This record gives sequence, structure tokens and C-alpha cells, in this order.
Amino acid sequence: MTARLKLVAITLDCEDPGALAEFYRQVTGSELHPKSHNDFAGLIGVGGLFMGFQRVDGYRRPQWPDQTVPQQIHLDFEVEDLDQMEAILLRLGATRPEHQPAGERARVLIDPAGHPFCLTLN
Repeated sequence: MTARLKLVAITLDCEDPGALAEFYRQVTGSELHPKSHNDFAGLIGVGGLFMGFQRVDGYRRPQWPDQTVPQQIHLDFEVEDLDQMEAILLRLGATRPEHQPAGERARVLIDPAGHPFCLTLN
């Protein structure tokens, strides 16, 4: 028998778990976990994937693409329309770095806590 791992949770370090959970809740449609609090917030996603956000004292925002403070994690999300989703995410507090390595196939954005993530066409 081959051992298999099933990814059930991803947790991001941040300064403000509630704010970062709300950012991702709005764009993923996930539900806020009922036991979320000031130091740890979670989202229950489609298919059961749990996304957590934990407060870290002295948190340092990743500096992408510079590696002075490494990106720590990189998330990819499939979307149907890159321009439309980018506009929504920018209104919600994401930023778009100048460096865009994938051309028109994908967009790199930065979440409000500094984590880079990609939008790719499905």
C-alpha cells in the first residue's frame, strides 16, 4: 500500500487574522469558521479545504519578488476572467506588483498581508 497525504489545511502568518480571513472570504465564497478569534481565524472552503490565518508578533511582510523577506507561501487560484477578478481583488485591498513573470497567462497579486498569489485562467 502506498501512503498518501491529503491536504486539508493551509495556514498563513499575518498581523491581523480577521482582516486577512475577510479578504479571502470575499473572493473564495468560503465560510468563516465559527471558532475564529483575534489570534486565529479560519475559512471552511469548498471541498473541505481549511484556510487558516494566524497572528504572529513581529510579522514581516514578504517582499516579492525580492527575497529580503521571502514569500513564505504562494497560492494559485483559477479564474474565468483575469481582468475582472483582478479588478475585484484590487478593490478589496490586493495590490499588483510591477513584476509579472507569466505574461498574459497569469497575474501575480499581493494580499493585504503581503503574500503573493497568482490568478490563472481555468
